[in-house]
Amino acid sequence: MHGDRKLLIRAILAGLIICLIILGLFFLASVITNLLGLPAKLNLPQLVKLIGAAIFIGGLGLALWIFKYRSPATMIVSTYFTFVKMFSGSPISKSGGRTEALVVKGPQKFVRHPLYLGAAAMFLGWALFADSTSSLIAVLFVLIWFILVQIPFEERELHALFSDQYTQYSREVPMFIPFSKLKRKGHSSHPKTN
Repeated sequence: MHGDRKLLIRAILAGLIICLIILGLFFLASVITNLLGLPAKLNLPQLVKLIGAAIFIGGLGLALWIFKYRSPATMIVSTYFTFVKMFSGSPISKSGGRTEALVVKGPQKFVRHPLYLGAAAMFLGWALFADSTSSLIAVLFVLIWFILVQIPFEERELHALFSDQYTQYSREVPMFIPFSKLKRKGHSSHPKTN
């Protein structure tokens, strides 16, 4: 029972950290939009708004697909331990409480970080559907956070935790954009001739 309470507290803390980072990026985008005097709406055509809705639904579907292979609680708790390492400077190679196995099925067969891809799609879809300038700028900030901060840290952590298994997986599956390694995979399977 005591262990369950600890996990719940860790999950809540991780959720709060994630929300604070995302809200902070959206707030920064709003401030920049106001400082630059940009219009609140871009007056996007209805078709673009409908495409935004479809992108949002696709991102949501991707997130729900992930939950078939990893429970939301497990993901949030592992995120907590990742944040502890990231913000405290703890050694990246220590599990720090992460006990889950490497998942390489479901959406993880197509992209190594499907949750970030799904979240980015939902944010982009919502920003297009809402026709919100500051939300579109926030999506750019979220993508920068994911691609330059969060994903690189997690990549190092996953390589440290799963070593050769993750190295092989990262050779075969793209990090963030599905199917971007198809060409490379096809070329690597053919021996080179001189």
